[in-house]
Amino acid sequence: MGSHTVETKEIKNIYCIGRNYRLHALELGNEVPESPMVFTKPSHAVAAMDGSTVELPGGVGEVHFELEIVLRVGEGYKPGAPTDEIFDAMTLGLDLTLRDVQSKLKAKGHPWLAAKGFKASAPLGDWIPYPGEAALAETEFTLQRGEEVAQRGCAKDMLFGVTALVHHIEANYGLGPGDLLFTGTPAGVAALRDGETLQAFWGEQKLGACRVALKN
Repeated sequence: MGSHTVETKEIKNIYCIGRNYRLHALELGNEVPESPMVFTKPSHAVAAMDGSTVELPGGVGEVHFELEIVLRVGEGYKPGAPTDEIFDAMTLGLDLTLRDVQSKLKAKGHPWLAAKGFKASAPLGDWIPYPGEAALAETEFTLQRGEEVAQRGCAKDMLFGVTALVHHIEANYGLGPGDLLFTGTPAGVAALRDGETLQAFWGEQKLGACRVALKN
């Protein structure tokens, strides 16, 4: 079993990658990007996928789940270091999205913060050692919704792999200890239902679970 979610105060920047799986981009009617599409979430968006209830906004339209591999930059980070030496841990997390809010913001050309950065929009599972980029691509991850598998993905299907993401973020925004990287979600996203249970699996290992409560 992995270690419990890090304290929010230990988290610095939370970088997220949009449309990093081709089929996910297409399922939402979006163009497949030619370079990494980066956005951020506040550290206050973090919540624990520890079996407890996660309360989410229920009166502003659909709340979509997006399961992702999440990587953590270690204390020994040095700019330009080999990618496999940069991260000290990984987990699975949810990039929760107020989809109707996002659609309105996109139509106006406004930032996505209100749709992506609200409180509890980044639930995280237990941390396990980062296995390296090659090994990362050998394991499937899944989101179980009730008794059904809602999402299934593998890092080998990313449009931009871990090394490419690191180089892009280092060059444009910077990386440092305590930063998190949400690496993108595979196809299968959908609207959450009040009261349902979500479980995140790395291979056969359950890294997190939570119950959803939509509050008006």
